[in-house]
Amino acid sequence: MPPAGHTTVIQRLLERRGHESTSAAEGTTATIAVMVRVIPPPKALLSFSEPSVGEQVRRNVTPDMLEVEELAGEHEVVRRLQDTFWPVVVTDSLDLIRRVRSAAGARPPFVLYVSELDDSSEREAGLLAGADECLGRRASDREIRARLLVARRVAELESALRVTLEENRKLSATDELTRTASRRFFGKHFPREVERAARYGRGLSLILCDIDHFKQINDTHGHPGGDQVLRQFGRKLQQLLRRGVDWVARIGGEEFAVVMPETNYGSALEVARKLRAGIAQTPFKVDSKTLRVTASFGLCGTDRVVAGERRLAERMLKIADQALYRSKSAGRDRLTATNLPLQSDRSPPSRIEAPRASAEPSREPTRVMRRIRS
Repeated sequence: MPPAGHTTVIQRLLERRGHESTSAAEGTTATIAVMVRVIPPPKALLSFSEPSVGEQVRRNVTPDMLEVEELAGEHEVVRRLQDTFWPVVVTDSLDLIRRVRSAAGARPPFVLYVSELDDSSEREAGLLAGADECLGRRASDREIRARLLVARRVAELESALRVTLEENRKLSATDELTRTASRRFFGKHFPREVERAARYGRGLSLILCDIDHFKQINDTHGHPGGDQVLRQFGRKLQQLLRRGVDWVARIGGEEFAVVMPETNYGSALEVARKLRAGIAQTPFKVDSKTLRVTASFGLCGTDRVVAGERRLAERMLKIADQALYRSKSAGRDRLTATNLPLQSDRSPPSRIEAPRASAEPSREPTRVMRRIRS
């Protein structure tokens, strides 16, 4: 029997999580993965007639798993669910499950039933009442945590899918040409990555990159040839990054942003070196011709985001943009890296790495800041 109140789409996403995808939907899946990561832990409402069951469940819930509140009395639970949406409900009452399902509106919660006996008849009763998952009272702590993690994943995916459906009417989350995230998605979700890093005190790094001499590519091979280069460029960036964690957005014509959550400056520097070398050393194909393409990179990384730093997302973007401009001005096909000090208004020092001694300087500044703010 399939879980009550939840779509096959969520089940499919859960099954595919962690597996490689070669379809065009991979960009959308990656976009949803970003949204799942940056949203706060889902809220869970607990209600138990047996106190010992509640104690066993509570001790297996960590702050980063679920945000819980426990209520006594079925009437109070139903009333609270009518006033506020709770993505997860955990209970040992079949009657409460029936009342929750009969009262649920267009957005039903995920219900985890803790049965008195761990046998097939008890599980069947729970599923028929409307539970999505069943758990025996004598289950081990390890199994309880596993079931709670399932509830969290379903709640996160449901929330991300709902937000995607709502927001896709106002903006496109995926760049149609490159299948990376769009500029507007970057403008909305990079600040959320900063907020998440601050919430948990984690590192965060941002790379901006710009294809060198892209106008010449368009002039020589036409705009269809330029589009082929852009598609391959976005794909190559994604192939060199951590799947499901790092993400890429096209933020301008030939300009891309790479967001690396939970990545300190030192690790990001190694990634940026790998990206620059990977692009320069891998031939691109335009129709039947082989083309060498290079790109310039600007990195802004921080070892730990401290809560309370104002406008940090804008500051990191500005520093990465300045680093990218230095790479272009110094001769292209270069990486300029900046280690962002915490809670400091001073401009941090940058380092420029070049693969060759001579190059043609660029006089045109990058257009990243203007395009993101538009």
